[in-house]
Amino acid sequence: MSQELVVRFWGVRGSYPVPGARTLRFGGNTPCVEIQAGVHTIILDAGTGIINLGGDLVRRAHASNDAPIVATIFFSHMHHDHTQGFPFFEPAYFSSSTLQMLGPRVFANDLQDMLTRSMLPPNFPISLDELAALKKMWNIADADVVLLGTTPTDISILNAERDVIPFSPDVARVSVYHSYAHPKSGVHSYRIDWQHTSVVYATDIEACAEGDEKFIAFARHANLLIHDAQYEYADYVDAVRPRQGWGHSTMDIACEIATRSEVQKLVLFHHDPTYDDAKIAAIEARAQQIFPHVEAAYEGLEIHI
Repeated sequence: MSQELVVRFWGVRGSYPVPGARTLRFGGNTPCVEIQAGVHTIILDAGTGIINLGGDLVRRAHASNDAPIVATIFFSHMHHDHTQGFPFFEPAYFSSSTLQMLGPRVFANDLQDMLTRSMLPPNFPISLDELAALKKMWNIADADVVLLGTTPTDISILNAERDVIPFSPDVARVSVYHSYAHPKSGVHSYRIDWQHTSVVYATDIEACAEGDEKFIAFARHANLLIHDAQYEYADYVDAVRPRQGWGHSTMDIACEIATRSEVQKLVLFHHDPTYDDAKIAAIEARAQQIFPHVEAAYEGLEIHI
């Protein structure tokens, strides 16, 4: 078994999907990132990018003599662009599949309640309960740590503030950081540690220019930081229609946080749907003048750590 942690980007766009000629280079699907950590398939968010990921997981299963699909899906929050692909996730329709789903409680609503509502008629013709896959769901909160053991279904949840977190390089640890700087109930960021490597996923997060000290500590020394950079600075502070307070960051903020948290590599994520390929490429070029080890996320990007 490979000791590399593999990160694949299936959807990198924010707010709503934008297919078409103007988004061919970076892609138009909404957020979905896959991480392979040993026996574990970890999926971060279920925007429209998860649809193509689902097809690929089915192809991989067929290539492995129809091995059952087991996936662990972490939702950052339940806004539509981070859930809209889930009803079309092909493995969910196979009784042989196991889907382990974790995410925040939204106000008084459990994760299961929120997913159920998103698929109720007339929104979708098939309910969550009718999906054939075995579905396991947990609410997780700030400071929780999800331990993924040596088998794909080995999962336990502890809390860093009250429990002793055991360490083993063969156990993937997914730590939770909750930010309230996203309307209206906040957002989870995740840190995945496995085999002495680490990835931090921080979408839909907004901080002041100097950064959030607690989040900087959370991301400290990560091998890879995937960070929201939806807006160009000029749009963020636009006098007529400013985006401050909308729960997203700029490239400048992402680079500042990457520098202060001393990460090895930064990937700019959750591109604004109104930005075409040329504009994102220009943002990427400016970012490289601030933080050299940075690139803009694009569909098909694969990083081995």
